[in-house]
Formats: sequence, C-alpha cells, structure tokens
Amino acid sequence: MDINRLFSDKRTGIQYHSSDRKLDARSEYQRDFDRVIFSTAFRRLQNKTQVFPLPGSVFVHNRLTHSLEVASVGRSLGSEIGNYIATAYASDLTESNKDLFCHSLYNVISTACLCHDIGNPAFGHSGEDAIASYFSRNASQLKEKFSTKQWCDFINFEGNANAIHILTQKQNGKSDGGIMLTYSTLASIAKYPCESIARDKDLLLRKKFGFFQSEKNIFRDIAQEMSIIIEQDEPLCYIRHPFVWIVEVADDICYNIIDMEDAQRLGFINAQVCEELLEQIITEIQGNNKWNRVKKKLDSIDDKNDRISFLRAVSIGALISRSVELYKHNFEEILKGSLQISIFDLIEKECKAIRTIKEFSKTHIYNHRSVVEIENAGYNVMYELLDHFIPPIIKTENERLEYEKKAIKLIPKQFIYEDSSDYEKVLGIIDFVSGMTDNYATDLYRKIKGIDIGMTL
Repeated sequence: MDINRLFSDKRTGIQYHSSDRKLDARSEYQRDFDRVIFSTAFRRLQNKTQVFPLPGSVFVHNRLTHSLEVASVGRSLGSEIGNYIATAYASDLTESNKDLFCHSLYNVISTACLCHDIGNPAFGHSGEDAIASYFSRNASQLKEKFSTKQWCDFINFEGNANAIHILTQKQNGKSDGGIMLTYSTLASIAKYPCESIARDKDLLLRKKFGFFQSEKNIFRDIAQEMSIIIEQDEPLCYIRHPFVWIVEVADDICYNIIDMEDAQRLGFINAQVCEELLEQIITEIQGNNKWNRVKKKLDSIDDKNDRISFLRAVSIGALISRSVELYKHNFEEILKGSLQISIFDLIEKECKAIRTIKEFSKTHIYNHRSVVEIENAGYNVMYELLDHFIPPIIKTENERLEYEKKAIKLIPKQFIYEDSSDYEKVLGIIDFVSGMTDNYATDLYRKIKGIDIGMTL
C-alpha cells in the first residue's frame, strides 16, 4: 500500500459544514472519536454482554467498558507506532503525513477501538449464532427470496460486518451516511475485508467477513480512496489496512487479560492462580529483573483485587511494548499484505503464559456453567425475536395475518423499509434486533411470549 494514502478524512454521507468550524480546534480524527462517544449505538454497549451476561451485583466488564479499555490500549499503541513510522519512513512521507502519523494515528486507532464491537448483538457470540442459525434453520421458507450473496450474509451473520453497516447505513428518516466517520476510521475496523461468500476458515483475513452486500459499494469506495490492495474481485477480497493490526491486538490484549480478572472477581477462579498466570506473562516478556521490581510493589498490597489490578496493568504494559516491537518488525509485510498471522498470535508463539491463559480461560471461564446457561437463554431470546418479526416483514400488507400486523407495529419506523427489497426489509429487522441491549431483548421477549403481561409506562 502507498504509505502516504493510509489516512483519508473523507466521510460517508452528506456533510454539514458549520460556519463555526474554523473555531473548532479538533482534527477530523478527533471529531470521529467524539461522534462515536455520543452515538446511540455506542451507548447501548453499556448493557451488552462481554463475557459474563447480566452479572448482578458484582461489577464486571460489559461491551462499553471493554471498548473504552481497548481504546486506551489502542491509543498507546498508536502513539508509539505513529512516532516510529514518522521517523523510520521520513524519506517516504510527505510533511503532512509525517504530522498525521505523529499526531493523529493514535486518534484513529482509539476511535476504531471504540467501534470494534459496535456491531455485536445482545448476548455476545450466542446472539450472533442465533441470528445466523435462524436463517439456516428456516432456509426452506426464506432462501429463495434472496440472491446467493445476500443469503450468505444472513447465514454467516457477523458482528464485524454489522459494525460497518451500523456506522454507515442510512436508516429510514435519518441522516445519510450513518455516524459519518472518516474513511481511515472505517478502514481500521475491517478485520476481515471481504464479502461473506468469500469466507475461508483456513485463512486469517477470511475467517469471517467484513461487509454486507448493502455496504459493498461503500467499502469499494473506501478501498479505492486509500489504495487498499484488492486481492481478488470475485468474490471481492482486499488485504487489511495496516491500522487494523493495531486495533486487533489492542482488543486481543484486553480480553485475554481482563476476562481473567473479571472471572477472579466473580469467584470463578482463585486469586492465587490468577496472580501466577500474570506473573508468568511479565517474566516471559520482560524478564526476571522486571518481575523483581514488580514484586517489591506487590508485597506492599494486601487486598486481593488490588493485587490483581496491579498485575493486570503491568501485564498489559508488557504486551503493549512487545506488540509495538512486533509491528515494527513486520511493518513491511503488513504494507504488502503478506503477513498471515496476528500480532497477538506472534506473541503467543514466544510466550507460553499466553497459551496457558487461553486454555485456562476456555475451561474455567468461557465454559463455566453460569456463562453457558445464560448464553443458551440469550440464544433463545434472539432467535424467537427474529421469528416474531421476519415472517411478517417479507409479506405484503394484504398477506399479513392480524397478529402479524400487530407484530409490525412493535418495530420502530426507522427499521421498516416497506418499499424496498426483501433483503433490505430483513436487514432492517436485524438492525432492530441486533441493536437491542440484553435487558431490552429479554423484556420484549417476555412480553411477546406472554410471560410478562401489563402496561409499562
């Protein structure tokens, strides 16, 4: 890729130019951050599952707090990497681009980190599975209504693609271009820059997909504007934008470390075990001398939660430093699109502690009975909501039975596209259901199933 075209402040949609714009000291990329923070889609993350759904009185991470922490890690990574590129590639960069790497890259990365989970439905991955499964299980009634590529979007529903959709779509009666972010920010969250029919579980960049058919042309425009290399035109695939690798490793660092901290607070795992695993990370990445300094501080802390918090902070710092080193080392491959392993997986290859934590988390956290029970419940909630709204929406007004007409009345107007294709109508329902918080989805499910009956004001 052309290193001078990695930034673009072009935005989706029709822009509003204020007469006071010259008084705004923010850069275009700082404005992106503010737009996301104040968006409805971002606020809804406050009541969306990270790992531990609806945990009750013990506070653990939800999608919003996770996204804020990923943005913090991403900002640190972006600052160090930006300064490195501005210096190491000074002879290749224009003066304006040097300034962008030094002073704007961390803003782009932190904003993309805020957005990275914005397309995830309620109940985490079980919510994604419920949406995909709904279409697979009802193929005999639904498949013939869509093209092959449109059908692939549905049966492989993916939060990453849904993020691009949410951030760029024009909902009925709302502004064109969605939140109207810059192309740099949008490109930075496309972990799997291909359409759904190109998915290939054996390839890192195609394990999932990055855009629905509804956003295919938007993504083409983004790629052309920023010189993102096209891998193949049919089905459409690109290489990753170089900023994606930074957003990805920020997310990987946070959930691998912080999920374990949450599990300790909930009593799923022993505090001593958690301490030992974090110690192992620090020692393997930064050596015994670093651990000896950390231990002096740790010995002065008695509270078990505070001890874990301190070790979590040091571990994340160690992982940030190593990620920066590996990104620098692999930057040429990243630019060419030839790197086929994530930065965090590179760390895992050399750090046994990461492999241990992944296996430990899979056994003791992600498959803990209480987590699995609520994931099962969440799956059923999401599936039943889709089953309540999708059959009526693809019928004409005259074809709908009376109870189906009542179902349509429950859907907010911005999600109804009566004069559009079946694909767009169904996407509207997916927008409605996937945008729900855990609590709202549960409450609506209970009401339409007759479990809770009564007026809520």
